[in-house]
Amino acid sequence: MSKLPQVGTTIFTVMSKLAAEHNAINLSQGFPNFPVDSVLTSILEKNATGNYHQYAPMQGNSMLLSEIAKLINQSYGRTVLENEELLITAGATQAIFTLIMALIDSDDEVVILDPSYDCYEPSVILAGGKPVRIPLRNDFLPDWNRINEAVNSKTKLIITNNPHNPSGRTWKESDIQQLEQLVEKHPQLLVLSDEVYEYITFENKHLSAHSRPKLIDRSIVVSSFGKTFHITGWKIGYLVAPKRFMDEIKKVHQFNVFSVNSIAQQSLADYLSVTDVKTLGSFYQQKRDLFQELMAESKFKLLPCEGTYFQTADYSQISEEPDVDFCKRLTTEFGVATIPISVFNSDEKDTKIIRFCFAKDSETLTKAAELLCKI
Repeated sequence: MSKLPQVGTTIFTVMSKLAAEHNAINLSQGFPNFPVDSVLTSILEKNATGNYHQYAPMQGNSMLLSEIAKLINQSYGRTVLENEELLITAGATQAIFTLIMALIDSDDEVVILDPSYDCYEPSVILAGGKPVRIPLRNDFLPDWNRINEAVNSKTKLIITNNPHNPSGRTWKESDIQQLEQLVEKHPQLLVLSDEVYEYITFENKHLSAHSRPKLIDRSIVVSSFGKTFHITGWKIGYLVAPKRFMDEIKKVHQFNVFSVNSIAQQSLADYLSVTDVKTLGSFYQQKRDLFQELMAESKFKLLPCEGTYFQTADYSQISEEPDVDFCKRLTTEFGVATIPISVFNSDEKDTKIIRFCFAKDSETLTKAAELLCKI
């Protein structure tokens, strides 16, 4: 008997495999194809010959915890108690799974905003909770009327994702205020604030739960070094939570991971002391702008992209095919792999929108756009 009978092979695996089979340009899965900062790789090389080969402390390397606390303070003005409110995790997905397993009990309801990252619902189901999937508006921003109608005394958690994957939208001040009002109205309600793309925003400043006094005491914030420093294969992230929640999260963490790669932790600690995350937004904005410029003559309608390294596009002027079929045909016939948005919706709602990843070098983006503009 399966605990996750509806879960099969993810669309990311399907599309990447199809891209490899047809030698297509892979703009589907969200991983960069350009080099990691040479400063970081030099630090890693140095630490490989150091004394960092045994278990790190369960909570994390003390130097790394200290550097993260400084980063949060510099970025958001929040003072984090590094020994009580911080935990290094084996990527953001493990952080999300661990905190849901720790805090969600049988029959607790968890609000998930669709389209949503595919690890949310399985984690809730495995914890014995009940996922409540609420669609975002057509512009991919929260529908607060529907959210307020869905939240009740059984709702334990709402999962927010800002900047949002897959749409690339960022929340407005009014959205954060609505979330604050929701939390005030429901004293049992917690917030899982998935902010893995927090440093990849463009025209608008990122609005974080870290900077909202009304949310801090009720929120668990998840971050990702993989996304921030384009080292997705390192699988290192961290979460911040009030001590009363962190104590329970650590109980689960110590038995499903215990500790995270020691050399990588030390290397990130060293790197954080010499790098500036504030440059990341402009770095990725240049790539977004290049891709948008290259796609200007295509038949795709590019939608607003305010954060992340994903660009959504409406293809309804090209085809009426279901988005999954269209993405497969893009890969096999036109040589560019993308991701359909319907797979992020519980009801598989298809609005003829697909997602491109522009975290690629200029040559790759140029070649991909040339192929897409011929359609």
